[in-house]
Amino acid sequence: MTDQTDTQPDPIYDAAILAQALPYMQRYEGKTVVVKYGGHAMGSKSLGKAFAQDIAMLKQSKVNPIVVHGGGPQIGEMLAKMGIESKFEGGLRVTDEKTVEIVEMVLAGSINKQIVALINAEGEWAIGLCGKDGNMVFAEKAHKKAIDPTSNIERVLDLGFVGEPVEVDRTLIDLLAHSEMIPVIAPVAPGRDGHTYNINADTFAGAIAGSQRAKRLLFLTDVPGVLDANKELIPELTVAEARALMRDGIITGGMIPKVETCFEALDRGVEGVVILNGKTPHAVLIELFTEYGAGTLIVR
Repeated sequence: MTDQTDTQPDPIYDAAILAQALPYMQRYEGKTVVVKYGGHAMGSKSLGKAFAQDIAMLKQSKVNPIVVHGGGPQIGEMLAKMGIESKFEGGLRVTDEKTVEIVEMVLAGSINKQIVALINAEGEWAIGLCGKDGNMVFAEKAHKKAIDPTSNIERVLDLGFVGEPVEVDRTLIDLLAHSEMIPVIAPVAPGRDGHTYNINADTFAGAIAGSQRAKRLLFLTDVPGVLDANKELIPELTVAEARALMRDGIITGGMIPKVETCFEALDRGVEGVVILNGKTPHAVLIELFTEYGAGTLIVR
């Protein structure tokens, strides 16, 4: 007779998993969790399905998930197809009038609807939005500065229609997040000047999470989280500890603006912000519903 012990369900094991998860599920019941789904973390179809399953599970567990997504790589691909050269200043994409049309088409169109379809396929009701819908978010032109490498003089960058969120009206988000709907929001917003602005998805997610006083804001990235001097993951940091690591040169490079965005979100009223690897299957559930977590939690 064939040994089937490896394939038969183990109810005791399943019960133990549920018992471990239950206290964490209760902690987030009725709370808002904003998840920023990054362009580089979107990865393969299997990862997309796992992400959608996580968001559906949150809703089924009485959590109020809100998804904010990016799409930098996809925007770059579409611009190349359209024969529009991508220009960068200080590492940031310059968004002229032609480019912002493509940005809106990709973010609020194809990517947004793909994520909505994935979540809906898991039996939940997702709805695709951007900052324009219901005047949810208003933006102003971003004023970024950079050091000129040749002259070593600081200068103001003109990034075109790149914006910063300055107003968030939570009416529509409240209506949807506390209903059966799951908002999936693209970081495109109008300005009071009548222009459309492309907003950094991390910054946009922080503004949305702050307006909701979210329990958690999760940044799904392509890195495990914040690493120490030995390249080991740091499970939790206070703002003061994170600033010390920046001063000591342990937090460097692209992690610096991401951590600073965490600080901004905390200042807006978010209880805790997590940087975690979106390429880990079910990273959202591991972070929220297990004792181990999946990234670096930053708190006040």
